[in-house]
Amino acid sequence: MRVLGVEGTAWAASAAVYDTETDELRIESDAYAPESGGIHPREAAEHMASAIPTVVTAILDEITPARPDVIAFSQGPGLGPCLRVVGTAARTLAQRFDVPLVGVNHMLAHLEIGRHESGFDTPVCLNASGANAHVLGYRDGRYRILGETMDTGVGNAIDKFARHVGWPHPGGPKVEARAQTGAYVELPYVVKGMDFSFAGITSAAIEAYDEGTPVADVCCGLQETIFSMLTEVSERALSLTGRDELVLGGGVGQNDRLQEMLEIMCAERGASFHVPEDRLLRDNAGMIAVLGAKMARAGTTVDVADSRVRPDFRPDEVPVTWHEPSPPASVETDSGLERGAEAVVERDGARVRKTRHAKRYRHETLDGRLRRERTAAEARLTSLARREGVPTPVITDLDLQASRITFEHVGDTDLRDALTGERAHKVGAFLARLHRAGIVHGDPTCRNVRVDTSDDRLHLIDFGLGFHSRHVEDLAMDLHVFQASVAGTVDDATVMLRAVETGYLENGDADVLERLREIETRGRYQEA
Repeated sequence: MRVLGVEGTAWAASAAVYDTETDELRIESDAYAPESGGIHPREAAEHMASAIPTVVTAILDEITPARPDVIAFSQGPGLGPCLRVVGTAARTLAQRFDVPLVGVNHMLAHLEIGRHESGFDTPVCLNASGANAHVLGYRDGRYRILGETMDTGVGNAIDKFARHVGWPHPGGPKVEARAQTGAYVELPYVVKGMDFSFAGITSAAIEAYDEGTPVADVCCGLQETIFSMLTEVSERALSLTGRDELVLGGGVGQNDRLQEMLEIMCAERGASFHVPEDRLLRDNAGMIAVLGAKMARAGTTVDVADSRVRPDFRPDEVPVTWHEPSPPASVETDSGLERGAEAVVERDGARVRKTRHAKRYRHETLDGRLRRERTAAEARLTSLARREGVPTPVITDLDLQASRITFEHVGDTDLRDALTGERAHKVGAFLARLHRAGIVHGDPTCRNVRVDTSDDRLHLIDFGLGFHSRHVEDLAMDLHVFQASVAGTVDDATVMLRAVETGYLENGDADVLERLREIETRGRYQEA
C-alpha cells in the first residue's frame, strides 16, 4: 500500500509518499518564512495555496505509477486558514484517484513517527513544537495528555524572545547558538504538577535583556530553564505510567541541548529514548503518511463529506484503533529502594528516607536551588497539612544540606495501583481541606497518595512543589493535576473524576470547580 500524505498546519507545505511494503518514505517540503515577526495566518495560507500543488506534483512524479492507494492529511490542530487549504487539496486528490481519505491528528503523528522508527510498544511522548507542548501516554484506547502548556507553546515562547531581540523567524536556532557561549541566568521555573507555563519565563527573559544582561547569558538561562521543565515533566510521566520508553517529537526537538537532557534523564532511569531524524521532527508530511497508513489498515477512514478540518483537534480525542499495546511493566523495588521522578526513596523498617539526588541533566545552579527549595517546602507543608486534618506521614529527621527527609512509612501501595471511586472521593475531600487552609499541594498525582489496603487509610505525600495560596487559579490547577493523573491511570475514568469532584465539594468552594472547567479548555493550538 502506498499512502500520499499532505501536511500544512502552519508553516510547512509538505507532501510525502509512504510505501508500507518497503518502508520507504519520500518527502517534499516548501517552508513558509515570514519576512518579519512570527507566522502570519493569512500569508501562511497564501503560501499553502501556491506550494501544496507543487509539492504534491513533485512527490507523485517520484513514483510509478503515480497513483496512491490512500490519501492522508493533517486534519488538525493548526491554523484554520492553512488547514482548510490542505483539507481541500486532500479531498480533491481522494476524489481524483477514487481512494480512501484519512484525517490525521498532527500531534499524534509526531508521536507515532517516533514509535514507528524506534519499534517501541507504547512510549511516553514529549511533543515540543512551536505552538504546542504536550506529554502523552497511552491509556484505555487513547493517548492521554498527562501534561501540557497552560499558555503558549514552547517554540512560540522562545521565538517571542528572539523577535524582541530582533532576530528573524525561526528564533529557536539563533537562541540555541548564542546559548552555547552564555552563562546561566536564573529565570522563573514553572512546573505545576504535570503541567507547565512558559509565558512568565519569556517575560522575565525579555526584562533581563532590556536591563543589560548579555543576550548569550539570557539565551542560556532560557534554554536551561525551559528544557529542564520539559525533561522533569517527561520523567514524571514515565514514573506515573510505569513506562520505560520515551520518544521526542516536534520541531523544537531538533535542539541538541533538549535531546541531551532527555537522554541523560532516560539513562539514569534505565529507560529507552528515541529521537527521529531532523526531517521527521519538524512539521512534515512523512509522519502524516505513516500514521495514515496505520489508520487505513485499521479501517479508520473518513467520508469526503465529513472531512472538515479541526484547528483545535486534541490528540486525546482520537481513538487508537491501529495497535493494541501491552500493559506497563510493574515497578519493582530493589531491597527497599525505589526511584521516583524526583528522588530516591529507601525503606528501612518503619522508616523511609527520601533523598533528592542531583539531576545531571539540569544546570548545577538550577538543580541545587530546586532541590533545596523543594525539600524545605515538603517538610514544612507535610506538617502543616497534618495539622489541618489531612493524613500525611510524620517527619522524623530533616537534612536540608543533603536534601534528605526521613518519614514514617505509610501505606502498602500507591493510589495508582489501588484506585477506587471511594478513594478518589477521599482525595478530593483532602484537597479541598488543604485549599481551605490556603495550602496548594502542587503535585497531587496518583503516585503521591499512599494507600493502606488493610484498613483503607490514605496519606498524601510529596509536597515538594507545594506553596501557600488562596487564589482560585492555583487551587483549580491543583485539582486539575490530580484529575489528569486519574485519567492517565485508570480505564474509563469518568466515574473516578466524578467522585473526586463530589469529595471536593464536601469541603471546598464551587468557584474552584468553575475555574477548573475553564482550565480544561486551555492547551489548545496557539497561533504564532
